Amino acid sequence: MNLSKMLLLLLLVSASQLLFAQSSGRLTGTVTDRSTLRPIAGATVALSGGAAGSTDSLGRFTFSNLDFGSYTLTVTAIGYTENKLYNLVITSGNEATALVELEPQKQQLAGVTVTTNRRTAQAATLESPLSVQRLTAEEIRSNPGGNFDISRVIQTLPGVGGTSGSVGSFRNDIVIRGGAPNENVFYLDGIEVPVINHFATQGSAGGPTGILNVSFIEDVKLNTSAFEARHDNALSSVFQFRQKTGNPNRVQGNFRLSATEVAATFEGPITKERTTFLASARRSYLQFLFQAIDLPIRPNYWDFQFKVTHRLSEKATLTFLGVGAIDEFSFAEPKTATPEKLYVLNSNPSIDQWSYTVGAALRQQLNNGYLSVTLSRNMLDNQLNKFENNRLPSEAERVLRVQSQEVENKLRVEVNKNFSGWRVAYGVMGQLVDYNNTTFNRLRKEILDENGQVVQPAVTINFTSPLKALFVTAVLYRRESGFLRNAWALVPACVRMATRLPMMARTSQKPCRHAFRFLLYLRQNGP
Repeated sequence: MNLSKMLLLLLLVSASQLLFAQSSGRLTGTVTDRSTLRPIAGATVALSGGAAGSTDSLGRFTFSNLDFGSYTLTVTAIGYTENKLYNLVITSGNEATALVELEPQKQQLAGVTVTTNRRTAQAATLESPLSVQRLTAEEIRSNPGGNFDISRVIQTLPGVGGTSGSVGSFRNDIVIRGGAPNENVFYLDGIEVPVINHFATQGSAGGPTGILNVSFIEDVKLNTSAFEARHDNALSSVFQFRQKTGNPNRVQGNFRLSATEVAATFEGPITKERTTFLASARRSYLQFLFQAIDLPIRPNYWDFQFKVTHRLSEKATLTFLGVGAIDEFSFAEPKTATPEKLYVLNSNPSIDQWSYTVGAALRQQLNNGYLSVTLSRNMLDNQLNKFENNRLPSEAERVLRVQSQEVENKLRVEVNKNFSGWRVAYGVMGQLVDYNNTTFNRLRKEILDENGQVVQPAVTINFTSPLKALFVTAVLYRRESGFLRNAWALVPACVRMATRLPMMARTSQKPCRHAFRFLLYLRQNGP
């Protein structure tokens, strides 16, 4: 027996021992105040099936010796609105975790009750009362045909359209009420992520398959109207992806193998009670599948994702996160070189694309509120190459070369406070943006006669984008919400200042724009 067979046998024996040794599951979690991020001690937590308990001084709870299956978690506390998490799946091997945020209880307004069969988390708040939907991680996993792809599952929500059905399920462009795909904004734990799909068309977030790992996601919140003032550049919708925190008790993970890709996810503690991590990597093998069925295209991609959470103190938490992708779309000569396949081979450019977003977020608890500071950087590099013969590329026969880069550096500072029933949020955002593009495109080749005279001159496009500049944008916003004698009031305000700083030109300044809104929600019986 050689070494590889011995290792395989050892792995199977270890896996079987682990499977039989674990006959019950475990659930741990934390309960916090949504307004202040403080842990809630003494909250009552109950699972469907009879198990119940309460949180400790740090807002943590634990359920052990659970039978495998799906549970509903109900969390209640004095002075807070009840919150339920549905479809918490307990399995062998990994320890399930849950982060529950409770909303301070308000005076309820009289009104009609609308019920639905969709059992999901409550999403509407006073700041975002309309067109708010939320998906949990388990709903994404169990969605028929979703293939663990968050972008594809989102397209099944009411009011959300896409292009997957119109182009053979090829792209994940998200269309909200007829808006363009690039009018949506995506936030990952408060950090903006412009690219969430592989092989994305530059300027649009759509692509054939998603980048984000569903094993990282706690829930997804979608706002299709009534955006909060702090969300910058949102025209159609705002997506807020909330990630889990790594398991603080032990190292665990999962391995997923599908028809097109393989993925591995791991989580656990780095230092006891202070630092946890989540990390994943995914690799496709579509190029081998397409080679087996004799297609000339060879798509190939990698993606990576991580999150590290460190508790600086009982009131301060520092989080580092990142997500990146490497995409390659090349061509190879098929075994059966039909004219149709040769046409595909020579009429399309090869694509080399990579992107990443990295960031750090600091959250500090304050008296009756919290401070949030986020710093992030994202970059997209997109290269296209095409030759007269893509099978045997030669620089003399180059038809197209495009190299385009987008870089954004963003800083956001936000303060949330509560005063006598009023919730006040204010903050400032700034960003430095750099864009450059180098393009060569030969539209027509030069033709010479037998004497070497030019019969038809070449026509080419060769330029470097003049938009290589730094853009500085600052946004100051303020939002207030609270109770005004039989009425709820929401007062958002935003002042935006944009300054363009070219690399080799004098400074210019655009005029400020002011936007103030006042929304008043009266009780049904009037003042």
